[in-house]
Amino acid sequence: MKKFQVLIVLLFLTIPIFVKAQETLPIYSDYLSDNVYLVHPSAAGIGNCGKVRLTGRTQWSGISDAPALQTLSAHTRVGTNAGVGIILFNDKNGYHSQQGIQGTYAYHIDLGRPEEAHQLSFGLSLMAVNNSLDQRSFEPSGDTFPIIRNESYFNSDISFAYHNRGFFSYFTAKNVMFSARSLYDDRYESMNLRRYLATVGYYFGQGKSIQFEPSIMGQAIELTGEKFVDFNMKIYKKMNESLLWAAISYRRGFDNSATEELKYITPIVGVNYKNFMVSYTYTKQSGDILFEDAGYHQLTLGFNFGCRTPRASGCPNINGSF
Repeated sequence: MKKFQVLIVLLFLTIPIFVKAQETLPIYSDYLSDNVYLVHPSAAGIGNCGKVRLTGRTQWSGISDAPALQTLSAHTRVGTNAGVGIILFNDKNGYHSQQGIQGTYAYHIDLGRPEEAHQLSFGLSLMAVNNSLDQRSFEPSGDTFPIIRNESYFNSDISFAYHNRGFFSYFTAKNVMFSARSLYDDRYESMNLRRYLATVGYYFGQGKSIQFEPSIMGQAIELTGEKFVDFNMKIYKKMNESLLWAAISYRRGFDNSATEELKYITPIVGVNYKNFMVSYTYTKQSGDILFEDAGYHQLTLGFNFGCRTPRASGCPNINGSF
């Protein structure tokens, strides 16, 4: 079994990893706020609790029409092995905006005794996205007047996960269909929105007063070759009926002139009290060209429901009630 885990780690560390500028649902550090399903569909219903998560993110405070993102996600186990989930999101950036809905079906296969956290998972998501271009704030030029344009398209994600006690790993291929928005001209908007994400990590110290969870998540864009890697550390502290936790994430761009200097530092703090969760995320960007306030702020609220008896061992994504 240890040899199998080593092979899984090597696989996840050697898969190319991607992010897309013309993406559907942007990938930030939400997954560290007990919201792995937002990134990996195979996490739908993966734990002993159903989960609802609401996030609100603002960027570049004080900048007019700065990017803002809101998401609402929910997922739960259905029956013995199946999981279902749904995500609603609203993403706005200047005069561009997109709204989408994503539905997920996942299947989890136990590889050991039912009470153990040893399983292989598969997930499939289908999504519908509406893109909007609102130029009403533009001044008319000659015979050209401001326009409002809406275009919708469909896409899908496929995902796999492997868990064994404290070890966890995910791989997701996003936007696998050749489908895209057409707000401007098909010649300038590629049909290839594919990107790939891989996560691998380990949860140390189960049963002790303090636990540690180091992890790595990588992303890459198929079309442009842009690559990003998140180096993460998360710490948990159990206190009566609550769980205090904090995380730090460092994102770095690699192997592309547009991203090799990209650097983000993201501290996160949160608390779980019984079935409720709240967390705050702050992201600081560094680089040669920055806005006066290059900070990103995010608040996440969560609720766990339908909880079953926790597994004998497993990371918090598997054992979601405290």
